[in-house]
Amino acid sequence: MTKSGQDISDGQAIPVAVTAEAVKPPMPQGLWRSYMLIFLPMLLSNVLQAASGTLNGVFVGRMMGVDALAAMSAFSPVFFLFLGLIIGLGAGATVLIGQAWGARDMVKLHGIAGSAVAMVMTVSVTVAILGGLFSAQLMAFLGTPQAVLNESAHYARIMMMGMPVIFLLWLMSNMSRGVGDAVSPLWALVIATGVAMVLTPVFIEGWLGFPQLGVMSAAVSTVIASAAALLWLIWHWNRRNHPMAFTRQFLALVRFNGSYCKTILRVGLPTALQMLTIAFAEIVLLGLVNGHGTQATAAYGAIVQTLGWVQFPAISIGITASILAAQAVGAGRTEQVHKIVIAGLQLNWLVTGSCVALAYLLSGYITSAFLTEQSVADLAAHLLHIVLWTIVLFGMNSVFMSAMRASGAIYAPTALTMSAILLVEIPAAYTFNHWIGIDGIWWAYSLTFATMLCLQSGYYYFIFRKRKIVKLI
Repeated sequence: MTKSGQDISDGQAIPVAVTAEAVKPPMPQGLWRSYMLIFLPMLLSNVLQAASGTLNGVFVGRMMGVDALAAMSAFSPVFFLFLGLIIGLGAGATVLIGQAWGARDMVKLHGIAGSAVAMVMTVSVTVAILGGLFSAQLMAFLGTPQAVLNESAHYARIMMMGMPVIFLLWLMSNMSRGVGDAVSPLWALVIATGVAMVLTPVFIEGWLGFPQLGVMSAAVSTVIASAAALLWLIWHWNRRNHPMAFTRQFLALVRFNGSYCKTILRVGLPTALQMLTIAFAEIVLLGLVNGHGTQATAAYGAIVQTLGWVQFPAISIGITASILAAQAVGAGRTEQVHKIVIAGLQLNWLVTGSCVALAYLLSGYITSAFLTEQSVADLAAHLLHIVLWTIVLFGMNSVFMSAMRASGAIYAPTALTMSAILLVEIPAAYTFNHWIGIDGIWWAYSLTFATMLCLQSGYYYFIFRKRKIVKLI
């Protein structure tokens, strides 16, 4: 393809370098290579993203104590709630961008991307305004322990006011992967992680004449780091004439196109609704955890950070399956979707399974890195042992759902997941918590992941595979 995107050359692998050279979606013999070319940079990106959040938690927990970490942890479900909206819109845009890229339709690709940017900025700016005004009331409503409520509200305010920068970086990274470039987001995350690692301890201690910001240090450093990565990504795209470069022509398309917005919402809203349901469940379950005291809340924070590390391979594999499936559908190679699913399941068992095994072996050391009080670290390690194994099931579920959604099956997989959360996870958490205490909350997670896998795999094999796959655009 020429730099203008008008002429397409033939090929087999999906590009990962910043280039407008288009290639065909994966041929059978190149499927594993295509998986790795997207999966490995994405996995490294997610590891860096997790490292940034984890190091912030370690800095705050080790330098300021359990109460400070609890103040940060209390905001986790809220961030996940807002992130769910953006993930939904981003998922819709990425699927459509992948199909447009597979079909070599650059006009549609840029129109979809421009509409997605307009939608994400509208949502994130609204969140920033409301968060800046009502963060204290929000954290109090969540039942945040009184001892950490004030610090938690300050942390939440900074994070929510920084949402436009954080979420635009998230969207742009996904857009880049949609056209097969998983390397640019990786370098952006390298920058973000490096900046955050430097700034968080500087703001905590007030070194070099900077203000001493306490718990807010992690939030301020996150926003600054995201802004630095975002600016670099835009500059890098424009310098390399990337398909997603912010040229004048592209910026002219950053507006609400009714047709594209409708299709993005058709794919994205069910995904967002699913994410919001998960976030709602997390808020409910955090309320149960908070009922066991500040130490339990701090343990919850360490567990969330650890699970984030273990889940990222599974999430990366699912996203890769979605990208490859979307590009295959866009190119008219629908017969490749099942092969993409099988390869994703195999990769999940290999990579995610290895990460789970390693986490079991190192659980005591991992939780002690977050928590200075040994009793709290021991509690967190014990609870991790209950839920870690189900991350492999989560990864399998992610592959099934991602491939089906990228192939046009949107509503049924979403409904099945939401049913498992609302009808299994929340009732089980209340019941098990009443029966056996805090352990029961984590057994509810395990039961839910197993239920989701049964539902999604059953739908895929008995219904989805019998239907004709059609393009969304």
